[in-house]
Amino acid sequence: MFKHILIATDGSELAEQAAAHGLKLGKLLNARVTAVNVTKPWATIIAGGSAVTFPYQDYEAAVANDARQVLATISQLAKTADVTCTTIHVKDQYPAEGIMTACKDLGCDLIVMGSHGRRGLAKLFLGSEATRVLTMSSVPVLICR
Repeated sequence: MFKHILIATDGSELAEQAAAHGLKLGKLLNARVTAVNVTKPWATIIAGGSAVTFPYQDYEAAVANDARQVLATISQLAKTADVTCTTIHVKDQYPAEGIMTACKDLGCDLIVMGSHGRRGLAKLFLGSEATRVLTMSSVPVLICR
């Protein structure tokens, strides 16, 4: 059935729950499992004629550290579940695009991710990376709430 599962995680509790499901499925199917964390590009905020910026080197160090921590949590879940799971950090992409890039580059045939399940105006204003992945993906996507 599925041979390579990609688990997308942002470090949230919902993402960890989805990762646990993905790891169980990977073990059940004897599939390869890869966890991915995507970090957005560095940006400058311009408001009212003045710019606010986080120094690039500090931003890079902070996101690399956050990604390490997020992926270490998934690695520990995998170890507990007795599943081999590789991890990757995709930098400088927006989440849905980074997830799709990783999926294509790694040849994954299933994406597992969490969703907050927002509706109405909250979904409209806050957006949904899960929805973006669903609309962009050519492989099945398992959304866990």
